[in-house]
Amino acid sequence: MAAHFKIGELVWGKMGKYPPWPGKIVKPPKDMKKPKGKPCYFVKFFGTEDHAWIKVDQLKPFQPHKEDMVKANKSKRFLQALDAVEEFINKKKAAASGETAKRGKKEEQKEDKNVTPKKSPAGKKVPEALTTTAIGPAAIIKRTQPSGSASSFHAAPPPSTLQAACAHLTTASETGVTNHVTLGMPLASVQAADTTAANGNITPIDKRIGFLGLGLMGCGMVQNLLKTGHNVTVWSRTASKCDIFVQDGAYLGRTPAEVVSCCDITLACIADPAAAKDLVLGPSGVLQGIRPGKCYVDMSTVDPETAVDISEAVTLRGGRYLEAPVSGNKRLSEDGGLLVLAAGDRALYDECNSCFQAICRRAFYLGEVGSAARMALVVNMILGSFMTSLAEGFSLAQRCGLSQQTLLDVLSLGPIGSSLVEQKGLGILQGDYEPNSSLKHVQKDLRLAIAMGDMLHQQTPVAAAANEMFKKAKSLDQSENDMAAVYRVYE
Repeated sequence: MAAHFKIGELVWGKMGKYPPWPGKIVKPPKDMKKPKGKPCYFVKFFGTEDHAWIKVDQLKPFQPHKEDMVKANKSKRFLQALDAVEEFINKKKAAASGETAKRGKKEEQKEDKNVTPKKSPAGKKVPEALTTTAIGPAAIIKRTQPSGSASSFHAAPPPSTLQAACAHLTTASETGVTNHVTLGMPLASVQAADTTAANGNITPIDKRIGFLGLGLMGCGMVQNLLKTGHNVTVWSRTASKCDIFVQDGAYLGRTPAEVVSCCDITLACIADPAAAKDLVLGPSGVLQGIRPGKCYVDMSTVDPETAVDISEAVTLRGGRYLEAPVSGNKRLSEDGGLLVLAAGDRALYDECNSCFQAICRRAFYLGEVGSAARMALVVNMILGSFMTSLAEGFSLAQRCGLSQQTLLDVLSLGPIGSSLVEQKGLGILQGDYEPNSSLKHVQKDLRLAIAMGDMLHQQTPVAAAANEMFKKAKSLDQSENDMAAVYRVYE
């Protein structure tokens, strides 16, 4: 039998793969529609000020399970959340004491019915409430900023340009239009591929676009969004990376939450699953800026489970989510030649059309959340395995006394001839490993692809061998170099 909870009751709430967290059952805002399916309650979490719909089977009463939960989690943020719970309980007790005092006074007043009440100079009664200090929940409970709420993110001082940009934005309630994701509804039919327009002939969407993460790929994507006339607000953990884009007309966000709050659609391109989760769930993260109708497009290459977890976190707060990892490298990101592999909210995919036209030569819609992550990992597994084989071939040719230049010429003119072979082969010949596709990121994708194979009982022996060579290259301090630096293992 499903448990029943009351408004104001303290609970432990679990969302996705994340550990149980202390929260309170609260009344949801009118615009936060209840998801279809299993019964759920609207929970406000302590320490983070986040809130979400949580299924009843993921909720437990607070006090009976407190001891077990405290033993299982010793993180700093968790302990801060527990402090917030204790503060709430103490304030509630103080409020209850105040109410008891009030009731006592009322009883005294009943006993003294025959006593003439105080008169004002005009002869009117003076209400007792006006002569005493009010005590109660409304008087003492104050929403506070979570401790260290901005500690994980470093950015420039608050720019006046961002405040000016946000001043003219209208909310869903002002326009009368709110775009919701309805949980439990069937996804649109899968469209295998969608050809975009040429990058030079683009009509930018009339919405504010946020972009989080200015790494190897992100910089090129933002550059092309600005070139094609999109209204862009940027944020990076390294604030100085934003400067060049602000000079080119971008707005500057202080935190991910601020960017999401001020923008209609926010794109993100982050290094790995852990960083992608922290960006969303961390202090001043994406989730704190999400409200009904806000759109989040994650272009990071992560495992399918992480994609699903982030999707649930965003949609449970009324936001809309699309996973859209990209296939390509730094040069392709600068040239607008990436491939976008998308899954999730089909309507959001269509709304992002002009953004995708700006950053890629083709976009693929693959269906439900997790499909794009799987495709990206398979593609990058093949890429990493091929790069290892190419490096091994060049090394063997040298040991045989053959010309590596001649090998490159033969490969370029043969059946596997491609820009990839030419670029990586030339890099090996010249010893030039300036990062175009980061070695550490390729190794990360090999690792995730192998793990995905393990879950599906699928053998991946070639990828496993390639992964070992990439791990060896990392031990030789090649992590920040191009993936072609895996050749260093054979030297």
